[in-house]
Amino acid sequence: MKLLPAVFCGVVVAGAVLVSPVVHADDQLAASMCDYVKADDKNRLRKVLSDYRLRLRNIYDGVTCNGDSLVRFAIKNNAADVGEFIVKQLPAAQVAAGGDAAWAEGNGFAASPLLAVIKERAGGGD
Repeated sequence: MKLLPAVFCGVVVAGAVLVSPVVHADDQLAASMCDYVKADDKNRLRKVLSDYRLRLRNIYDGVTCNGDSLVRFAIKNNAADVGEFIVKQLPAAQVAAGGDAAWAEGNGFAASPLLAVIKERAGGGD
């Protein structure tokens, strides 16, 4: 009888270990990334991702800057180089589903050079 609780605990622990957790960027890393986006410093953003061995596509949804996604934050801060880097690192389906192009046009950022990159990556063409 004592074997049953031990087996149950073992299965629960093994299940917890085998399930891949969603990757969340810690606060300091997210703050650094936001600073680099605001400064339009693509090289430092690349370096921090490399140093932490992260892929942007895996942490993108977990990082917000002043309540905005990295792409929207780049648009607001006219960070075209970093914004283009971010958009090119994300899957096209994620860029299309993000609604950043419509958001930019609706919030007065239609002249942003990043808008063309977003539309091209999302498959919008023009």
